[in-house]
Amino acid sequence: MTGFSPPRIFRRRHSGVAAALALLASAAVVAALPQPAYAQQPATTTASASAARTGHATVNGVRIAYAVHGDPTSKQTPLLVLHGAFMSGEAMAPFVTPFVASRPVITIDARGHGRTGKVGGAFSYDQMADDAAAVLASLRVERADVLGYSMGGSTAIAMAVRHPERVGKQVIISGAARLDGWVPEVLEGIAKMTPEMFAGTPMETEYKRLSPTPDAFPDLVAAIKHIDSTPFAYSDAQLRAIPGKTMIILGDADGITFEHAIKLFKLRGGADIATATQGFMTQPPKARLSILPATSHIGVMAEAPTIAEQAIAFLDDAMPPMPEGFF
Repeated sequence: MTGFSPPRIFRRRHSGVAAALALLASAAVVAALPQPAYAQQPATTTASASAARTGHATVNGVRIAYAVHGDPTSKQTPLLVLHGAFMSGEAMAPFVTPFVASRPVITIDARGHGRTGKVGGAFSYDQMADDAAAVLASLRVERADVLGYSMGGSTAIAMAVRHPERVGKQVIISGAARLDGWVPEVLEGIAKMTPEMFAGTPMETEYKRLSPTPDAFPDLVAAIKHIDSTPFAYSDAQLRAIPGKTMIILGDADGITFEHAIKLFKLRGGADIATATQGFMTQPPKARLSILPATSHIGVMAEAPTIAEQAIAFLDDAMPPMPEGFF
């Protein structure tokens, strides 16, 4: 698949580093990918999945939109998919369709996004994590594996810290456990975002199409700027204490620093010395790390098939294969 190319209208109006970084942070799949069939279909379907059940869960007076594929109360552990900034659960279709054949999948439209719409002013990762846990409770899901991208990746980490009883395995795609896990220049670019920079772009168009508060897009821009300028950090002790296994995925030209991703990988039980010493694995590892070549933050969305293949093996606790002829 090809990488990301900002919409022509955006490049023309806002050339330069700040605009590119703002787009990188937005991670809007509708701009990153050619418009596939699912983008024109009703909210109750995906490209190749069976019809989803949609609804809202009321969380502390806020109605959070969700969609469910399959039976989340079945014996198979559901997968909760959390989107990035300026996106929606519907925009995560590339990360839904590969999984629905083997497990129930739940998507959520985060505060301020998609069909949830404006729910007040600024929001935090802790709030979004609590929202997601409450949606699971409303669906009578005791525990779910969680896949989160960008903003959704940080939300998945927050869920695992704050609601470990609700979270099984986590797939963290281009997400950070602390604000300084981002490349500093990316945060500088986000701080320069304005609603006018998005005028006429697919991000704004999709927001207006889905949102019950279509005129509130400037408020969403302000909320994203706030969350990406407010320091947050889950401690080493909190991250070590997460009970479920973790997979960390990022691009080699991502907005998340290698140092942060590798530290998180180690805190979650990766880089096992015994395995490194003996040269082979005797059991599925507690943590997995995947760095995608020639892949940017938004380009990660174009690698959904590769990521899904890796993530399914992780979620199924598949044992990495041994090469033939060594033993």
